[in-house]
Amino acid sequence: MTHRFPIKEIAAQSGLAAATIDRVLHGRPNVSQAAHARVAAAIEELKAQEAMLTAKGRRLFVDVVMEAPKRFTREVRRASLAALPQINAAVIRLHFTDAEVMSVPQMLAHLARIAKRGSHGVCLKSRDLPEIRAAIADLEARGIPVVTIFTDISESRRVAYAGLDNLEAGRIAAWFMARMLGQSLGVVLTTKSNALFEGEDARFRGFSETLAQDAPHLGIRDVSGGQGLNADTARMFEQMIGPDVVGIYSMGGGNRAILQVLQGAGLRPEVFIAHDLDEDNRALLEAGKLTLVLEHDLTEDMRRAFLHLLAYHRLLPDQVALPGMSAVQIRTPRNIPPV
Repeated sequence: MTHRFPIKEIAAQSGLAAATIDRVLHGRPNVSQAAHARVAAAIEELKAQEAMLTAKGRRLFVDVVMEAPKRFTREVRRASLAALPQINAAVIRLHFTDAEVMSVPQMLAHLARIAKRGSHGVCLKSRDLPEIRAAIADLEARGIPVVTIFTDISESRRVAYAGLDNLEAGRIAAWFMARMLGQSLGVVLTTKSNALFEGEDARFRGFSETLAQDAPHLGIRDVSGGQGLNADTARMFEQMIGPDVVGIYSMGGGNRAILQVLQGAGLRPEVFIAHDLDEDNRALLEAGKLTLVLEHDLTEDMRRAFLHLLAYHRLLPDQVALPGMSAVQIRTPRNIPPV
């Protein structure tokens, strides 16, 4: 395994003991595949953050833990690294842990590992469950602050939330849906990746309340639970589509699969509203397959998350105002920003 980093740096990045790092690097026996994977991931993370290794200043090790599709976690990784040069009060080193679907025991194991080895903070995208809230409380009690990102866990002891105003995003989606469909009769299909993500639930509440006010003649049929993954989302949609579908509001992704199912059934709803300008949605929007995409600046969101962690550690001047939630940005095929 080629690398150019001291063992102590790899150990700090991976959370493994220096002796374990040494055994992995020299191909010695009695090392688990999980340890090999963590060392490889740590080296890749160090390569991405190499400029930060020589920077001077207080160092903070921050964990970014996410349950989300790869297409989204890739964007968050890029945004996190882009946000680091904007932070002047400390040198932040990042350790990423993510999976497209993370069971509750797996998430709890990750958070317990962080609690055991220590961290200066956790940026967390997770489902809102009592067990997760308890894990956040345990981290906070150990002096490890948690900032929820993109989907909140508002009843927990997290120190802040950084991300989109999801309730307002749902309202904006309903406003566009009502006006674009006009007097068309039928139903709008809504899809959340998982009902236990508080952010997507807030989008749905904002959407359903506003659509009921602005277009009471339209019904809503919820098709949730596909985890934002194409195959799972396709299976959910195949059971719920029909000729009465006039609009789609996709809160959780899997939009390529949704479009394939619709095409196979010979259906093309008048309006298709999605979230996040990831690689999939950018291509679909450019091709005119999506009507519009609601997005937010992920780099700014991660910068805000890091500022909240700096404030917790008293590394910001008292007069610095901490930022709130991100505003919704509307993207259509006519105003797609360059990559």
